[in-house]
Amino acid sequence: MRTAFIKQLIEEAKTNDKIFLLIGDLGYNVVTPFAEAYPDRFINVGICEQNMVGIASGLAMNGYNVYLYSIGNFPTLRCIEQIRNDVCYYNGNVKVVSVGAGFAYGSSGVSHHATEDIGMMRTLPNMVICSPSDPSEAKAITHISAQYNGCMYIRLGKAGEKEIYSEPYPLKIGDIHCYQDNNSTSAVIASGSVMYYAVNWIKENNIDTAVYSIPFVKPVNKDQLQKLASRHSNLIVMDEHQKSSGVASALLEQLSDLYTEGKIKQFPKVRRLEIDEQFIYIAGNQQYLREFTHITLQKSLFE
Repeated sequence: MRTAFIKQLIEEAKTNDKIFLLIGDLGYNVVTPFAEAYPDRFINVGICEQNMVGIASGLAMNGYNVYLYSIGNFPTLRCIEQIRNDVCYYNGNVKVVSVGAGFAYGSSGVSHHATEDIGMMRTLPNMVICSPSDPSEAKAITHISAQYNGCMYIRLGKAGEKEIYSEPYPLKIGDIHCYQDNNSTSAVIASGSVMYYAVNWIKENNIDTAVYSIPFVKPVNKDQLQKLASRHSNLIVMDEHQKSSGVASALLEQLSDLYTEGKIKQFPKVRRLEIDEQFIYIAGNQQYLREFTHITLQKSLFE
Protein backbone atom coordinates (compact mmCIF):
# COMPACT_ATOMS: atom_id res chain seq x y z
CA MET A 1 0.00 0.00 0.00
CA ARG A 2 2.81 2.44 0.79
CA THR A 3 4.09 2.29 -2.80
CA ALA A 4 0.57 2.86 -4.14
CA PHE A 5 0.22 5.84 -1.81
CA ILE A 6 3.51 7.46 -2.89
CA LYS A 7 2.85 6.88 -6.60
CA GLN A 8 -0.57 8.48 -6.34
CA LEU A 9 0.79 11.36 -4.25
CA ILE A 10 3.33 12.06 -7.01
CA GLU A 11 0.47 12.18 -9.53
CA GLU A 12 -1.46 14.59 -7.32
CA ALA A 13 1.61 16.79 -6.84
CA LYS A 14 1.95 17.24 -10.61
CA THR A 15 -1.17 19.40 -10.65
CA ASN A 16 -1.14 20.65 -7.06
CA ASP A 17 1.98 22.60 -6.12
CA LYS A 18 0.82 22.87 -2.49
CA ILE A 19 1.35 19.20 -1.66
CA PHE A 20 4.24 18.81 0.81
CA LEU A 21 5.67 15.55 2.23
CA LEU A 22 7.43 15.16 5.60
CA ILE A 23 8.92 11.83 6.69
CA GLY A 24 10.32 10.59 9.98
CA ASP A 25 13.61 8.96 8.97
CA LEU A 26 12.26 5.99 7.02
CA GLY A 27 11.07 4.72 3.67
CA TYR A 28 13.95 5.96 1.54
CA ASN A 29 13.39 3.52 -1.33
CA VAL A 30 9.65 4.18 -1.31
CA VAL A 31 9.69 7.98 -0.99
CA THR A 32 12.78 8.66 -3.13
CA PRO A 33 10.75 9.21 -6.34
CA PHE A 34 8.76 11.97 -4.61
CA ALA A 35 11.89 13.53 -3.09
CA GLU A 36 13.63 13.55 -6.47
CA ALA A 37 10.62 14.95 -8.32
CA TYR A 38 9.80 17.64 -5.75
CA PRO A 39 12.87 18.34 -3.58
CA ASP A 40 11.51 21.73 -2.54
CA ARG A 41 8.37 20.06 -1.16
CA PHE A 42 10.03 17.28 0.81
CA ILE A 43 11.77 17.19 4.21
CA ASN A 44 13.18 14.24 6.11
CA VAL A 45 12.58 15.61 9.60
CA GLY A 46 14.27 12.68 11.36
CA ILE A 47 13.20 10.79 14.47
CA CYS A 48 11.21 13.63 16.04
CA GLU A 49 7.57 13.05 15.25
CA GLN A 50 6.23 15.70 17.65
CA ASN A 51 8.35 18.32 15.93
CA MET A 52 7.20 16.99 12.56
CA VAL A 53 3.58 17.73 13.52
CA GLY A 54 4.54 21.28 14.44
CA ILE A 55 6.29 21.77 11.10
CA ALA A 56 3.27 20.33 9.29
CA SER A 57 0.95 22.69 11.13
CA GLY A 58 3.08 25.69 10.21
CA LEU A 59 3.22 24.69 6.56
CA ALA A 60 -0.55 24.15 6.52
CA MET A 61 -1.07 27.63 7.94
CA ASN A 62 0.89 28.90 4.95
CA GLY A 63 -1.36 27.22 2.42
CA TYR A 64 0.18 23.77 1.99
CA ASN A 65 -1.57 20.40 2.03
CA VAL A 66 0.92 18.56 4.23
CA TYR A 67 1.46 14.80 4.50
CA LEU A 68 3.50 13.49 7.43
CA TYR A 69 4.57 9.88 7.05
CA SER A 70 6.05 7.44 9.55
CA ILE A 71 5.72 3.92 10.98
CA GLY A 72 2.40 2.87 12.52
CA ASN A 73 2.13 4.19 16.04
CA PHE A 74 4.91 6.80 15.83
CA PRO A 75 3.03 9.57 13.97
CA THR A 76 -0.07 8.95 16.12
CA LEU A 77 0.47 7.79 19.71
CA ARG A 78 3.84 9.48 20.15
CA CYS A 79 2.53 12.91 19.18
CA ILE A 80 -1.18 12.81 19.98
CA GLU A 81 -1.02 16.08 21.96
CA GLN A 82 0.56 17.94 19.06
CA ILE A 83 -2.00 16.52 16.62
CA ARG A 84 -4.81 17.59 18.95
CA ASN A 85 -3.57 21.12 19.69
CA ASP A 86 -1.63 22.04 16.54
CA VAL A 87 -3.74 20.36 13.85
CA CYS A 88 -7.25 19.31 14.88
CA TYR A 89 -7.97 22.40 16.98
CA TYR A 90 -8.08 24.57 13.87
CA ASN A 91 -8.78 21.73 11.40
CA GLY A 92 -5.44 22.19 9.71
CA ASN A 93 -4.84 20.81 6.24
CA VAL A 94 -2.58 18.03 7.51
CA LYS A 95 -2.72 14.36 6.56
CA VAL A 96 -1.19 11.98 9.11
CA VAL A 97 -0.07 8.84 7.26
CA SER A 98 0.97 5.72 9.15
CA VAL A 99 2.57 2.80 7.36
CA GLY A 100 2.45 -0.64 8.98
CA ALA A 101 -0.98 -0.72 10.61
CA GLY A 102 -1.82 -3.35 13.20
CA PHE A 103 0.74 -6.16 13.30
CA ALA A 104 2.50 -5.30 10.03
CA TYR A 105 5.73 -4.73 12.00
CA GLY A 106 4.94 -7.64 14.31
CA SER A 107 8.47 -9.01 14.41
CA SER A 108 9.71 -5.72 15.91
CA GLY A 109 7.64 -6.20 19.05
CA VAL A 110 4.97 -4.25 20.89
CA SER A 111 6.73 -0.89 20.44
CA HIS A 112 5.93 -1.17 16.72
CA HIS A 113 2.39 -2.58 17.01
CA ALA A 114 -0.11 0.01 15.77
CA THR A 115 -3.11 -1.39 17.62
CA GLU A 116 -4.49 1.62 19.53
CA ASP A 117 -4.16 4.30 16.86
CA ILE A 118 -7.74 4.31 15.57
CA GLY A 119 -9.11 4.70 19.08
CA MET A 120 -6.77 7.59 19.86
CA MET A 121 -7.38 9.42 16.60
CA ARG A 122 -11.12 8.74 16.52
CA THR A 123 -11.70 10.86 19.62
CA LEU A 124 -10.25 13.99 18.00
CA PRO A 125 -12.79 16.46 16.56
CA ASN A 126 -12.38 17.23 12.83
CA MET A 127 -10.25 14.13 12.16
CA VAL A 128 -11.29 11.94 9.21
CA ILE A 129 -9.98 8.37 9.55
CA CYS A 130 -9.22 6.19 6.51
CA SER A 131 -8.23 2.53 6.48
CA PRO A 132 -7.83 1.18 2.92
CA SER A 133 -7.95 -2.57 2.38
CA ASP A 134 -5.73 -2.83 -0.71
CA PRO A 135 -3.55 -0.69 -3.04
CA SER A 136 -6.56 0.38 -5.14
CA GLU A 137 -8.35 1.79 -2.12
CA ALA A 138 -5.09 3.40 -0.98
CA LYS A 139 -4.83 5.21 -4.32
CA ALA A 140 -8.45 6.33 -4.18
CA ILE A 141 -8.07 7.64 -0.64
CA THR A 142 -4.86 9.47 -1.56
CA HIS A 143 -6.73 11.20 -4.38
CA ILE A 144 -9.56 12.15 -2.02
CA SER A 145 -7.09 13.45 0.56
CA ALA A 146 -5.43 15.71 -2.01
CA GLN A 147 -8.79 17.39 -2.64
CA TYR A 148 -9.84 17.52 1.01
CA ASN A 149 -9.11 20.66 3.02
CA GLY A 150 -8.79 19.50 6.61
CA CYS A 151 -7.11 16.97 8.87
CA MET A 152 -7.13 13.30 8.00
CA TYR A 153 -5.54 10.08 9.25
CA ILE A 154 -4.59 7.50 6.59
CA ARG A 155 -3.81 4.05 8.03
CA LEU A 156 -1.80 2.03 5.51
CA GLY A 157 -0.52 -1.51 5.47
CA LYS A 158 3.20 -2.09 5.07
CA ALA A 159 4.07 -3.61 1.70
CA GLY A 160 3.16 -6.49 -0.56
CA GLU A 161 -0.59 -6.34 0.00
CA LYS A 162 -2.35 -7.92 -2.96
CA GLU A 163 -5.09 -6.27 -4.97
CA ILE A 164 -8.63 -7.20 -3.99
CA TYR A 165 -10.39 -5.12 -6.61
CA SER A 166 -9.78 -5.70 -10.30
CA GLU A 167 -10.21 -1.99 -10.94
CA PRO A 168 -10.75 1.16 -8.85
CA TYR A 169 -14.31 1.98 -7.85
CA PRO A 170 -15.96 5.35 -7.07
CA LEU A 171 -15.31 6.30 -3.45
CA LYS A 172 -16.51 9.16 -1.26
CA ILE A 173 -15.67 10.04 2.34
CA GLY A 174 -17.72 7.85 4.67
CA ASP A 175 -18.55 5.15 2.13
CA ILE A 176 -19.07 1.52 3.07
CA HIS A 177 -18.19 -0.60 0.04
CA CYS A 178 -20.02 -3.83 -0.74
CA TYR A 179 -17.49 -6.28 -2.19
CA GLN A 180 -19.81 -9.29 -2.31
CA ASP A 181 -23.57 -8.86 -2.17
CA ASN A 182 -26.18 -11.51 -1.40
CA ASN A 183 -29.25 -12.09 0.75
CA SER A 184 -27.44 -13.96 3.51
CA THR A 185 -28.24 -13.07 7.10
CA SER A 186 -24.47 -12.78 7.68
CA ALA A 187 -22.06 -10.08 6.58
CA VAL A 188 -18.32 -9.81 7.11
CA ILE A 189 -17.17 -6.21 7.57
CA ALA A 190 -13.40 -5.84 7.30
CA SER A 191 -11.11 -2.86 7.68
CA GLY A 192 -7.54 -2.64 6.41
CA SER A 193 -5.37 -5.40 5.01
CA VAL A 194 -7.25 -8.15 6.88
CA MET A 195 -9.89 -7.74 4.16
CA TYR A 196 -7.74 -9.78 1.75
CA TYR A 197 -7.59 -12.65 4.23
CA ALA A 198 -11.37 -12.49 4.75
CA VAL A 199 -12.18 -12.52 1.04
CA ASN A 200 -9.95 -15.52 0.36
CA TRP A 201 -11.06 -17.51 3.40
CA ILE A 202 -14.71 -17.04 2.41
CA LYS A 203 -13.99 -18.21 -1.15
CA GLU A 204 -11.92 -21.21 -0.05
CA ASN A 205 -14.57 -22.34 2.43
CA ASN A 206 -17.53 -21.60 0.14
CA ILE A 207 -19.28 -19.51 2.78
CA ASP A 208 -22.61 -17.88 1.95
CA THR A 209 -22.13 -14.34 3.25
CA ALA A 210 -22.00 -10.74 2.13
CA VAL A 211 -18.65 -8.95 2.41
CA TYR A 212 -18.10 -5.25 3.03
CA SER A 213 -15.03 -3.05 3.21
CA ILE A 214 -14.85 -0.08 5.60
CA PRO A 215 -12.33 2.30 4.00
CA PHE A 216 -13.52 5.11 6.30
CA VAL A 217 -13.79 4.56 10.04
CA LYS A 218 -14.81 8.17 10.67
CA PRO A 219 -17.20 9.35 9.42
CA VAL A 220 -19.34 6.36 8.47
CA ASN A 221 -22.20 6.86 6.04
CA LYS A 222 -25.20 6.20 8.31
CA ASP A 223 -27.62 5.69 5.43
CA GLN A 224 -25.41 2.93 4.02
CA LEU A 225 -24.97 1.41 7.49
CA GLN A 226 -28.74 1.48 8.00
CA LYS A 227 -29.31 -0.48 4.78
CA LEU A 228 -26.57 -2.95 5.71
CA ALA A 229 -27.97 -3.55 9.21
CA SER A 230 -31.51 -3.89 7.86
CA ARG A 231 -30.40 -6.65 5.47
CA HIS A 232 -28.02 -8.63 7.69
CA SER A 233 -28.68 -9.69 11.28
CA ASN A 234 -25.27 -11.29 11.91
CA LEU A 235 -22.37 -8.86 11.48
CA ILE A 236 -18.77 -10.11 11.79
CA VAL A 237 -16.36 -7.20 12.13
CA MET A 238 -12.63 -7.77 11.53
CA ASP A 239 -10.02 -5.22 12.53
CA GLU A 240 -6.36 -5.39 13.64
CA HIS A 241 -6.92 -3.15 16.65
CA GLN A 242 -7.80 -3.22 20.33
CA LYS A 243 -11.42 -4.25 20.81
CA SER A 244 -12.42 -1.33 23.06
CA SER A 245 -11.97 1.42 20.49
CA GLY A 246 -11.63 -0.01 17.01
CA VAL A 247 -13.84 -0.28 13.95
CA ALA A 248 -16.48 -2.43 15.66
CA SER A 249 -16.85 0.17 18.42
CA ALA A 250 -17.31 2.89 15.81
CA LEU A 251 -20.00 0.87 14.03
CA LEU A 252 -21.76 -0.07 17.27
CA GLU A 253 -22.03 3.59 18.23
CA GLN A 254 -23.66 4.41 14.91
CA LEU A 255 -25.94 1.36 15.10
CA SER A 256 -27.05 2.43 18.57
CA ASP A 257 -28.01 5.86 17.21
CA LEU A 258 -29.88 4.30 14.29
CA TYR A 259 -31.78 1.98 16.62
CA THR A 260 -32.63 4.82 19.04
CA GLU A 261 -33.85 6.93 16.12
CA GLY A 262 -36.08 4.08 14.96
CA LYS A 263 -34.24 3.70 11.66
CA ILE A 264 -33.47 0.02 12.25
CA LYS A 265 -36.13 -2.19 13.83
CA GLN A 266 -33.86 -4.94 15.10
CA PHE A 267 -30.37 -4.50 16.51
CA PRO A 268 -28.04 -6.91 14.69
CA LYS A 269 -25.75 -9.37 16.40
CA VAL A 270 -22.20 -7.98 16.18
CA ARG A 271 -19.24 -10.36 16.55
CA ARG A 272 -15.95 -8.52 17.06
CA LEU A 273 -12.77 -10.15 15.75
CA GLU A 274 -10.28 -7.74 17.28
CA ILE A 275 -7.55 -7.79 19.93
CA ASP A 276 -9.03 -8.69 23.29
CA GLU A 277 -7.55 -5.95 25.51
CA GLN A 278 -3.96 -7.13 25.73
CA PHE A 279 -0.42 -6.31 24.75
CA ILE A 280 1.22 -8.98 22.61
CA TYR A 281 4.52 -9.90 24.22
CA ILE A 282 5.67 -12.28 21.51
CA ALA A 283 7.23 -11.45 18.16
CA GLY A 284 5.94 -12.87 14.92
CA ASN A 285 4.78 -12.03 11.43
CA GLN A 286 1.41 -10.44 10.77
CA GLN A 287 -0.54 -13.60 10.02
CA TYR A 288 0.92 -15.42 13.05
CA LEU A 289 -0.15 -12.59 15.36
CA ARG A 290 -3.61 -12.45 13.78
CA GLU A 291 -4.02 -16.14 14.58
CA PHE A 292 -2.59 -15.65 18.08
CA THR A 293 -5.17 -12.92 18.79
CA HIS A 294 -8.02 -14.84 17.06
CA ILE A 295 -8.55 -12.31 14.28
CA THR A 296 -9.52 -15.23 12.07
CA LEU A 297 -12.76 -16.56 10.65
CA GLN A 298 -14.42 -19.81 11.72
CA LYS A 299 -17.39 -21.56 10.13
CA SER A 300 -19.26 -21.44 13.44
CA LEU A 301 -19.49 -17.64 13.15
CA PHE A 302 -21.93 -18.03 10.27
CA GLU A 303 -24.26 -20.52 11.93
